[in-house]
Amino acid sequence: MNAIIPVELPQQSYDIVVTPDGLPQLGRWMRGEAQTPDGSAGALLKLGQKVLLVSNPEIFEHYGDRAVQSLTQAGFDVATHLIPAGESQKHLGSIQAVYDSALAHKLERSSTMVALGGGVVGDMTGFSAASWLRGINFVQVPTSLLAMVDASIGGKTGVNHPKGKNLIGAFYQPKLVLIDPTVLKTLPEREFRAGMAEVIKYGIIWSAELFEALENSESLDSFGGVSPELLSAILNHSCRAKAEVVSKDEKESGLRAILNYGHTIGHAVESLTGYSVVNHGEAVGIGMVAAGGIAVALGLWDAESNARQLALIQKTGLPTQLPAGLDLDDIIAALQSDKKVKAGKVRFILPQAIGSVLITDDVPRETIHQVLSAMAT
Repeated sequence: MNAIIPVELPQQSYDIVVTPDGLPQLGRWMRGEAQTPDGSAGALLKLGQKVLLVSNPEIFEHYGDRAVQSLTQAGFDVATHLIPAGESQKHLGSIQAVYDSALAHKLERSSTMVALGGGVVGDMTGFSAASWLRGINFVQVPTSLLAMVDASIGGKTGVNHPKGKNLIGAFYQPKLVLIDPTVLKTLPEREFRAGMAEVIKYGIIWSAELFEALENSESLDSFGGVSPELLSAILNHSCRAKAEVVSKDEKESGLRAILNYGHTIGHAVESLTGYSVVNHGEAVGIGMVAAGGIAVALGLWDAESNARQLALIQKTGLPTQLPAGLDLDDIIAALQSDKKVKAGKVRFILPQAIGSVLITDDVPRETIHQVLSAMAT
């Protein structure tokens, strides 16, 4: 399960390090002094002395002391800042609080913010690092499956606006992504399933091999139900897919948009339910069901492939219908606030085959409405 996966970029390349029990070596990885059991060494990083470790109370209770101890033993001057858990905390007020801690700890331009947590912590820490002193160092230590395979990689950072998800933010790449799969044993099952939505996404957009491996697994709805071999394949395929796409299109001018498969309608559902009814992965699962239905309605892919996708989402225990009480016209209207709108047209990522998708803005409103109607509870 050990791997060092490079993200090759014109201005700032970095490594994704996947290594079990890597968290106690965080400080040494940040110093460029650690290596995986097979002898693969990390890059030499220049990260200064001061570190602000950002996490949430639940994650910090499990892993905070271990991370702080590792950083301190490596010679870093460490302070911590905790953000209450949940997507509802992903707003500019939380960023202001991080700034206050950065100021109190006297962070300098050579200093580093470390995100220890899931996608919410990573997004907010990254945006704080991007904007504090016009940009300081940033390290991702994801603790959820969703963050490991997706949110921690690629440099998308930001917070939500009351009218839409992730409308405020910046592209800002980390110096290092350190993935310790053993921390997933404390991840709630619902959050594990949320991460599986992003894994299924990679199977649809990039890797038929990954999709088939998921189909062949007896269980996908909990950490304990996934074999070590499959977990290794999930992390390896997903991280490499994300790294390859980001390397080709860092700031989403073209190809990278395919990573938003399932997110167009998913983001609208999250926003309209106040980020409190479904989590991000559940919304992506709903969005993938909708995208598959739209693709079938437009003749872009076949009903059999769509059924395979639906079966896999159901196998993971993710919802496949819209939350009760949502107005379909409100969902369609919310799509206009999506970041992917171009010249007033909503861009959809739609499947053509297992492992292949296309980007299109030619989706009639009537088709969207028809598919959403079939998904209404």
